[in-house]
Amino acid sequence: QVQLVESGGGLVQAGGSLRLSCVASGRRFSDYYMSWVRQAPGKEREYVAGISWSGGSTYYADSVRGRFTISRDNAKNTVYLQMNTLKREDTAVYYCAAGATLGAALKYELDSWGQGTQVTVSS
Repeated sequence: QVQLVESGGGLVQAGGSLRLSCVASGRRFSDYYMSWVRQAPGKEREYVAGISWSGGSTYYADSVRGRFTISRDNAKNTVYLQMNTLKREDTAVYYCAAGATLGAALKYELDSWGQGTQVTVSS
């Protein structure tokens, strides 16, 4: 019942930073465990990061841990992904998604998906 719209993607040089945003509407945002998932051509879909309803619990893929930070502002119905020290391997379409729990999200059992935003990291 929640609709999601991502923004903030673009082209950045390796070592640079971007912040992605995902704005939700519809069902109350705070009911959902929120996730970021990425997809690059020729590669498998990768679960990037997740955050609990309160923001008190987070999860990161090994490939981004220490470089990316997920956060949420329930008052603004928004989830963010701060991406630092970007690498060429981070190039992908990034999708925001809403689900019930981390366990479900890691299995891609997600209720709603955004349209995606392109992130391109140059050499």
